Amino acid sequence: MTTGERSPESVGIVGAGITGLSLAHYLADRDAEFTLFEAAAEPGGVVRSDRVDGHILERGPQRVRRTEHVEGMIRDLGLESEVRTADPDLPVCVYADGEIRPAPFSVEGFGETDLLSAEAKRRVLAEPYTDPADPDETAAEMFVRKFGDETYRNLLGPLFGGTYGSDPAEMPVGHALSGLVKLEARHGSLLKAAIARTMGGRDTPPAISFDEGLQRLPEALADAHAENVRFETPVTAVRADDDRGYELETPDGTESFDRVVLTTPADLTADLVVDLAPESADALRELHYNPLAMVYLRTDLDAAGVEPALGYQVGFDADLRTLGVSWNASMFDRGVVTAFLGGMHDPAILDESEDRMGEIAASEFEAVTGAEAEVVTVNVLRRGFPAYDDSWDAVERVELPEGVRLATNYTARMGVPSRIREAESVADDLAAALT
Repeated sequence: MTTGERSPESVGIVGAGITGLSLAHYLADRDAEFTLFEAAAEPGGVVRSDRVDGHILERGPQRVRRTEHVEGMIRDLGLESEVRTADPDLPVCVYADGEIRPAPFSVEGFGETDLLSAEAKRRVLAEPYTDPADPDETAAEMFVRKFGDETYRNLLGPLFGGTYGSDPAEMPVGHALSGLVKLEARHGSLLKAAIARTMGGRDTPPAISFDEGLQRLPEALADAHAENVRFETPVTAVRADDDRGYELETPDGTESFDRVVLTTPADLTADLVVDLAPESADALRELHYNPLAMVYLRTDLDAAGVEPALGYQVGFDADLRTLGVSWNASMFDRGVVTAFLGGMHDPAILDESEDRMGEIAASEFEAVTGAEAEVVTVNVLRRGFPAYDDSWDAVERVELPEGVRLATNYTARMGVPSRIREAESVADDLAAALT
């Protein structure tokens, strides 16, 4: 480089979860300069897989849908031979009125299901005549108003709330269902949108994992870009740099970048930007995450004569403390299921000992399915999934300086496909802006 010549503009990425690593992958594909910093010794963030007593246990997401973006990553990283694909016919179920029943996601399934009474089905069919969803109403209010109380309590509430461990009565539509609002506007009603999807032959992408668990994906991304990824290098502050945009402070010193992308949890992000934007840091600290416990149960569903499924969510009227159970045994032949406890409905259960949480999960699973269950281990997440409740109003007060961006589950949706999709969008913007 000639004396006085400026080095190529570069991006500093903080966090080697699936978002940060996907961003690195897309920036590399666009020939953009970057360095990624990660405090931990391994990649993945919340996407973490362990082997315990011979079983692959997922400490975060239990499965991923093979969307177009996930498909692209598998292809780019040469992971096809390691993919495990769940049977596409496996249903998501709901436990209500003492039985496990498949959730009806087709016209035929809706007609045949006994999860809903005839009157409840008539209410569902009248949905096109209801007013559009209001971003200020709660998800519970919207579901009940448009589909009726029975459908909410036996089907929509458990399926939707169980995904986040949240209470739909505390989740404003504007935060929790913004995508659904857009879908309703496009089709004129939520029911018409669902029918259009079904009749249009649009298949739901299959659920997948990898032979060694979902963490294999971030591991492969980290390996592919190892020269630009620094593990065990925590960033402790982001500060303005008069010469070159921003500097990232680490125990090894400071490094300057033209642009910075933070993919870190809200509380850590607040600590990083407190000098740059103190009011934004205060706002980020207000965001609520639901506490969750994952209890891993060794079981043999086939021996108990239980029909295979992706798992079940628990109806709101059921007298259980379990929120739902992911059947990794059915999906990926792993011999274990993952029971979820806690969430917004029952945070106090996380004050119990791990032994007690295991007892509750095992006994309730046996009562629901008839299959014996043995506790393998318990994983407690004090800050689990985003609550998407009123605290998310605080996101509107987050204003960072130009050149510092967020790419997280509080700037877009949670879930691996959504994280990868946002990473590509951010990479496009950065590549266009860099010179």
